[in-house]
Amino acid sequence: MSLVVEVVPLGEAVKPSRPRVKPSNYPELPFIGMEHIEAHSMKLLGTVPAKTMKSSAVHFKPGDVLYGRLRPYLNKVYRPSFEGLCSAEFIVLPENERVDGAYLQYFLNSAEFVRYASHLNTGDRPRVDFEQLAPYDLPLPRKEEQRWIVAEIEKHFSRLHDAVDILKRVAVSAERYKASVLNAAVEGRLVPIEAKVARRERRSYETGAQLLQRILAQRSSSWRSKGKSKEPAMLDETDLPSLPEGWVWTTFEQVSERVTKGSSPNWQGFEYCSDGIPFVRSQNVGWGQIDLTDLAFLPRAFNDVEKKSVLCEGDVLLNIVGASIGRAAIAPRIVEGGNINQAVAVIRLQRCGVNNRFALAYLLSAAAQRHIHSQKVDVARANYSLQDIKNMPFALPPLAEQDRIVAEVERQLSVTVELEATTSTNLQRASRFFQSILRQVFSGRHD
Repeated sequence: MSLVVEVVPLGEAVKPSRPRVKPSNYPELPFIGMEHIEAHSMKLLGTVPAKTMKSSAVHFKPGDVLYGRLRPYLNKVYRPSFEGLCSAEFIVLPENERVDGAYLQYFLNSAEFVRYASHLNTGDRPRVDFEQLAPYDLPLPRKEEQRWIVAEIEKHFSRLHDAVDILKRVAVSAERYKASVLNAAVEGRLVPIEAKVARRERRSYETGAQLLQRILAQRSSSWRSKGKSKEPAMLDETDLPSLPEGWVWTTFEQVSERVTKGSSPNWQGFEYCSDGIPFVRSQNVGWGQIDLTDLAFLPRAFNDVEKKSVLCEGDVLLNIVGASIGRAAIAPRIVEGGNINQAVAVIRLQRCGVNNRFALAYLLSAAAQRHIHSQKVDVARANYSLQDIKNMPFALPPLAEQDRIVAEVERQLSVTVELEATTSTNLQRASRFFQSILRQVFSGRHD
């Protein structure tokens, strides 16, 4: 089918016209927040009753297109089939006699439009206004032809969506398996505990309590040599669960040389450069591994200002600000001598008695994540303080048992690595195929 396509500015074809309202006036309607739309997929993850919201919202009707203006690179676009309210972080665009809502939804979801919107503003929480988007060219065939295009897009995507759903279920199953391994590891259920192994082999062993006393003695000696005298606070074990034989409760302050965080280069008068020290930001700290694909660099003089947060290989890194709170990884050799920003904490463990990979497994376990998220302060941006990290309970097994646990965790999780890589590759292929179709549609090639 060959189409005649007019190209007009987006702002000429459609305008946001839905009113701001008080949620209390619409208590029975569903409310959609930014967190309820999945990035890049145009899928609704859920709603909450409007009566639970206090800030003003935007009233939308069935068929309207909701475009997330906060962090446009997340590409949060949704077209509801029902009436409701949504966050003012959405631009609500009603369809009209010139524009079909489904056609507009796919257009706003196209990679070219996302790139345009994402480069309009900068900062940690960039927002776009409709006036900034309005000049962007919208290919606009007749409305019945728009509907034909939508039907063709959805015909191609129906099978693709089914395949993507299967891949996502595989990814979820892999994550659940990983979680079960980590939970078993830090609860003493993954390998035989050292107490039982020692009895079977008729030998003595260093208990967790004895190990802790050795760590504390070395810590005190080290601190005294540096002119420091403050001892870590004792842990209140009142509400903590019982531990396997030979384990002991401690805190990260008791078993660490240092718990600190970095700083923003802007605060210290530095700018990013192409040849300097590695600068690890929260986006580089994943769930158990460092992502170096977008690693930044700073002048070496930054370390002269921020000396306490200079990285060593093996440091445990924990995200403590924003939506990525709780993600943790171990600093690899490539970032040694680098530094971190204010959203990342460094936990440098006493290496005489704590396996850093066991500490990482502990931080990523369900119990630790619950603790972190129960303690975080959510003001403008959620944050977890250094004192919270220092006071955080940490279940310490005997050192030999830590080493066996780490080896078994790595053995069991190795089976998921190839599966995750294959799943990720296929999801990326599906996304590229999706965008190639949208690119063809909105570049005007419809025959």
